[in-house]
Amino acid sequence: MTTYVAMGDSFTAGIDPSAPRWPDELARSLGAHYVNLAEAGATSKQVEEDQLERALALKPDLVTLVCGANDVLYSTRPDEEEYAARLSRMFDRLRREQPHVMILTATYPDITQFLDLRPRSRSRVERGMSRFNAACRAVARRHHVVLLESFDHPETKNRSTFAADGFHPSAEGHRAAAREFLRVLRNRLRPTAA
Repeated sequence: MTTYVAMGDSFTAGIDPSAPRWPDELARSLGAHYVNLAEAGATSKQVEEDQLERALALKPDLVTLVCGANDVLYSTRPDEEEYAARLSRMFDRLRREQPHVMILTATYPDITQFLDLRPRSRSRVERGMSRFNAACRAVARRHHVVLLESFDHPETKNRSTFAADGFHPSAEGHRAAAREFLRVLRNRLRPTAA
């Protein structure tokens, strides 16, 4: 891996610019040139419109693209079909314009477990995230994109992996995400026996 580009929302961008983030650690482990284009608060529409062209211009051979949580949080009726179509377009363009690029994505953990939400809001967000995670899995499968399954991962049940707000990753959460992305990447690159 020579050039790694990270795309997405605050899960990837972090909330404290001075604190290490999981893509920083992943890039360090890979020894790759690295650019983080992710922006806190970005929806999948904003990722496609504001980050995709810049990512392609960098000619990456590794891209991590994780988005969708803000689509659910910002809308009372998030549209998973629109999200799936958008994600599919981004994966397709990355592959078409960078044929050898490796793309990694991830589902989101249960973001409601440590958030102080009213019952109706909690139920709405749980339903939305479940549908968006299912859409992400299906699109990743269709495009042969490496998927990190975060929803049921044991680390995400640990309160210490979340920041004080109960939503964003803590320092430990970023370290755990870096370890898991590196693990799935190494598993994908491991040579198979003849």
